[in-house]
Amino acid sequence: MPDLSESIAVSAPAADLYALISDLPRMGEWSPECTRVTWRGRPPYAAGSRFIGHNRIGAIRWISQGVVTEAEPGRRFTFHIYFGPLPVADWSYELAATPDGACTVTESWTDRRPRALRHALSAVYGQRVPLNQQGIHTTLANLKTAAESGVR
Repeated sequence: MPDLSESIAVSAPAADLYALISDLPRMGEWSPECTRVTWRGRPPYAAGSRFIGHNRIGAIRWISQGVVTEAEPGRRFTFHIYFGPLPVADWSYELAATPDGACTVTESWTDRRPRALRHALSAVYGQRVPLNQQGIHTTLANLKTAAESGVR
């Protein structure tokens, strides 16, 4: 069960949205925290593919490691995030086509940080729930704008 989840209706086909979401190097265009992503390895990028995320909150910058765990075109894209050996989070995007050819996108976040470290990490990186709640809202709004304007 995710810790946070939000949905948005987008006037674009699920296949188009999946193409945007799964193109992780573009995540910096939608997300207020992720500045860029670089793939490790060569295409095709599918379940098992690894990447490095470059992130920032204000003056604080860090990198994280990620692995794609689900890649179902037009339906679902999920990845796990790690900081070194520590599990940090799961991020998931679920796509549901609507009868009018549009799509509902749901972005979900699950906190995987060890409970013993959550307080200490929050002192450095901030309280994740409100930060991620706002981040999800912003990411979905930016994704909607890009998809509906035909940005590929």
